[in-house]
Amino acid sequence: MAPIDPHSFTDSTHPLTTHISLTLYFNFSTSTITSSALLTLSSPHTGDLVLDTRNLTITSFVDPITNTHIPFHLNPVADPIKGQPLTVSLSNHSKILIGFVTSVSSSALQWLNPPQTFNKKYPFVYTQCQAIHARSIFPCQDTPTSRVRYNAKLNIPHQLSAVMSARHVERRGPVSGEAGLACDESLWCGEGRVVEEFVMEQPIPPYLFAFAVGEIGCREVGPRTRVYAEAVSSVLDAAAKEFAGTEEMIRIGERLFGEYDWERFDLLVLPPSFPYGGMENPRMVFLTPTVIKGDATGAQVVAHELAHSWTGNLITNKTNDHFWLNEGFTTYAERRIVEAVQGEEIAALNIGIGWKGLVDTVERFKDNMEFTKLLTNQEGVDPDDVYSEIPYEKGFQFLWCIERQIGRAAFDEFVKKYIAAFKFQSIDTQTFLEFLRANVPGIENDIDLKTWTEGTGIPPEAMEPVSNIYTKIVSLAHEFTQGRMPSEEEVANWHGQQWELYLENLPKSVEASQVTALDQRYRLSESKDYEVKVAFLQLAIRSRCDEYYNVVEKTLKEVGRMKYLRPLYTALVQGKEEEKIFAQRVFAETRETYHPIAQGVVESIFSKHL
Repeated sequence: MAPIDPHSFTDSTHPLTTHISLTLYFNFSTSTITSSALLTLSSPHTGDLVLDTRNLTITSFVDPITNTHIPFHLNPVADPIKGQPLTVSLSNHSKILIGFVTSVSSSALQWLNPPQTFNKKYPFVYTQCQAIHARSIFPCQDTPTSRVRYNAKLNIPHQLSAVMSARHVERRGPVSGEAGLACDESLWCGEGRVVEEFVMEQPIPPYLFAFAVGEIGCREVGPRTRVYAEAVSSVLDAAAKEFAGTEEMIRIGERLFGEYDWERFDLLVLPPSFPYGGMENPRMVFLTPTVIKGDATGAQVVAHELAHSWTGNLITNKTNDHFWLNEGFTTYAERRIVEAVQGEEIAALNIGIGWKGLVDTVERFKDNMEFTKLLTNQEGVDPDDVYSEIPYEKGFQFLWCIERQIGRAAFDEFVKKYIAAFKFQSIDTQTFLEFLRANVPGIENDIDLKTWTEGTGIPPEAMEPVSNIYTKIVSLAHEFTQGRMPSEEEVANWHGQQWELYLENLPKSVEASQVTALDQRYRLSESKDYEVKVAFLQLAIRSRCDEYYNVVEKTLKEVGRMKYLRPLYTALVQGKEEEKIFAQRVFAETRETYHPIAQGVVESIFSKHL
């Protein structure tokens, strides 16, 4: 066997899947999906074919042409990272039909009971497939090397509606005979059921497969954009207001990176348990509600996910070892969009916050510097455990370094050429470097490409932004150690980003009295901006200000975004015994409200420190 990806059982000698046709029956009472998948291979195959699965029950495996059984074997022993390989024995087959059922413990799915939703009336379910969780929804070659088109029929209760990272075809009643291997006809055509049908006509990696089912409403915010969320007017109105400038950002993206190839750019604001800030699912970006800040600054997360429409979704990293190709490029592209919309100073603030994140992340990995490289070796490593700002911020710094070396106009031309050359392909770091050398002759003489991609830590050419406002905020943060707090005049025009940058640049811990004084003056613990609130609460925990622990507990119980869970739980378990006990109690009480990916991340923090 010759695996093509350290996180997949996919064999390099086997044909890849080119199309998947999914039939999904949603059972909210059992939190499972009874399903079938028709896989089309790139060429007929004889011999074993291995698919990735995790916690799936395989009910049948048939030849869709002859309707005869095909022998298969699901390994009873699960690899802790990759799951269970599903091996099927083929004889000149190019199509295979699989019947299967998801598990309550599917790592991609979060099922919310009515009390966990805004209206508290109907249940809700949504997916998060990145990095390697599509295999817990359907058997597949769950590697970004594989790019598939798909269509899907979702059978759901009629009170609910569905959205997908695909084009919506129709909402209709179930049709007799279409359930196939998914479930009994009596279930499929049962009273009170509807079918939502979708199609994705462009080839995407499996991690971009996404859906949500619940009581969902929407608002129009532009010619290519609707905002979707739970059907609550206040949430929809706030989201529509926050993201009103989306069309302008799409046009700027097109000017910088070429035509937008996905037709729609819709946004779905998910319940607070969503584990990421955003997920760049094509046509339908998934967002945390914490990006709705009331001042349009949450649109910066949208800028990042929009940038993925070119870098990540059009051109994809071949495996997670090359994740920086997705995220470094997208962070660079995001900041170019933000600079065009909000100006150079705001873009500089973003770079400055990113710089501090990069420095702190290198410190986090000081005992395992492999994961401070851009090109990593993740054999035997769960990508969720080593997810960090390195591919984002070190990747950004590498591209910014190239831009400074050859000039912005030349670099813009290079980026457009790069996107056009590798559109709808999955590539590795070597392919990028070869393209760079071919199109920027002599670049290897000016920039040490090997040190940037294979070296650990922060290369000497990396740099902080040059900006008056950035320099002023960092210098005010340094003055805090001398007991000087910024005056109200100095912070009069500060928004969330300025406060975030200030707090991130304070010493790791200070006198508890200083923390209390800062909060009494500026009410940072009450901020509606979670970036500010969490940065302040980290400082409070490290400075042993236990009067803020009720705010810490409330925060950990109301949001499931890992960007906030990871630093707060880490700060607690690195503290005294009572703080460790506090962290364990809060997690025990809150665990079931977090997405399975977030549960695993917090558990790995506990296993490392407790």
